[in-house]
Amino acid sequence: MLPFVPPKTFSFLAVLSLAVPFLIIINLIFSLYWLLKLKKQFLLSGLVLALGFGHLTSLYNFSAKNEQPASDTLSLMSYNVRLLNLYDWIDDDAIPEKIQDFIEQSAPDILSIQEYNSGIAKKTNYPYVFNSNSKTKSELAIFSKFPFLNTGIIKFPNSANSAIFADIVVKNDTLRVYNIHLQSSGINPNVKQLDSETSDRLFKRISKTFEAQQYQAELVLKHMNKSPYKTILNGDFNNTTHSYVYRLLRSNFDDAFDIAGKGFGRTYSFDFFPLRIDFILVDKNLKIVDFQTHNVRYSDHFPISTTLELR
Repeated sequence: MLPFVPPKTFSFLAVLSLAVPFLIIINLIFSLYWLLKLKKQFLLSGLVLALGFGHLTSLYNFSAKNEQPASDTLSLMSYNVRLLNLYDWIDDDAIPEKIQDFIEQSAPDILSIQEYNSGIAKKTNYPYVFNSNSKTKSELAIFSKFPFLNTGIIKFPNSANSAIFADIVVKNDTLRVYNIHLQSSGINPNVKQLDSETSDRLFKRISKTFEAQQYQAELVLKHMNKSPYKTILNGDFNNTTHSYVYRLLRSNFDDAFDIAGKGFGRTYSFDFFPLRIDFILVDKNLKIVDFQTHNVRYSDHFPISTTLELR
């Protein structure tokens, strides 16, 4: 029920959505334990898992698509680059160059970057670029091999976060691509840092973050509903598949990972669990051929990419 609970109304229950992966694992362990013991309690844990089967498949995808793409395809990538290591989180001065090399080797047709820093970014080979030109160092950017018909920014009130979009002319069609970065709690995932926070303060910060995310997601959804084109939504949601904001934004889309991904699909480096908080959501009128999470450690996020078949 948690994805249907608005954070503005029930912030306590919204925060509980973070515990869903642990609850799934606990029920799996109990199911196996009672089954081995030949106890009827197996039915209870089994029923819980059956009722939450959608959460189970969102947590771990057991089979990926294995299709030969058509000759006419479009590749997209989303990547939170954490300001290109501006504050030396990673002990490597060459991070901006390594990110640039990775992008050039991957060569997606359309690239969405969050926490972009145009001040230190290296020049790319993309002929068409649109960024948010934020007053802060953290920007959003869309790079494309195809021309832009229109671009724009969706500003989030009282927040350094925002969303941008670009209407991109691809072959004989026009696609609208949104790049979003929803509110972050600002909590350091380092275990020692988490231990230093009181549970009360953590809860309040996460509650306020989820409330802000709901408002931001509603603004994006309202804007998307007016789109005259097939739409792709990607970016850093700063929340999981078990959340209200994910359900809200995904309502009319296919999740590229669910269709063609495999495994946990981890997109964020977190000590406790493989978190998936970055997404590529695709218009149902577009066919998803494959999905990949790239295991490169140049940020606290991992880049994700998908290939679409153009019809």
